[in-house]
Amino acid sequence: MSYVVGLTGGIASGKTTVANLFNQHFGIDVIDADIIARQVVEKGSKGLESISSRFGPNILLSDGTLNRAKLRDIVFTCEENKTWLNGLLHPMIREKMKVDIAKASSQYVLLVVPLLVENNLQNLTDRVLVVDVDEQTQLQRTMERDKVNLGQAQSIIAAQASRAEKLAIADDVIKNNAKNKELLPQITELHKKYLELSMRNRSE
Repeated sequence: MSYVVGLTGGIASGKTTVANLFNQHFGIDVIDADIIARQVVEKGSKGLESISSRFGPNILLSDGTLNRAKLRDIVFTCEENKTWLNGLLHPMIREKMKVDIAKASSQYVLLVVPLLVENNLQNLTDRVLVVDVDEQTQLQRTMERDKVNLGQAQSIIAAQASRAEKLAIADDVIKNNAKNKELLPQITELHKKYLELSMRNRSE
């Protein structure tokens, strides 16, 4: 079984950028919870079948795929629906993560989970890496990237675990307030550390 580094951080902290650099420079396999969350509700999946059974055929677009905007509205306006959806999807996502981890071929694997803290998924990892960014930078990036106003950006950030909560579970931290060129030296150091830890883990 691969040594698993859980990669997390708040919205617009730069998780994807960091994961891509690990992959491009060192060939590390990346398993992304957001991608898996889309896969488990793809056309023809059990997830999508269950969702359309509960909410009716109108939850589908004309091509038979999930109408995400409509589902988001249904879930946001009703706590019971949100609980039901989480109960359906979270076990599927967790299971697919485990399958993908078992298939990974690099010396360690990065498991990118934006809601690692909120969904208490640390038990799937051997180590937790948090991409940390100050709130001002986070707000700015969220507004620019997602084309939302300050109030919306603040409420998105407020709905996630706080910066302090994320840092409290971190074994390692990447500071990402600056430009990308300052990320690679931090990632290179961590890569060396993770290779060492994964080799030690295998020999135990």
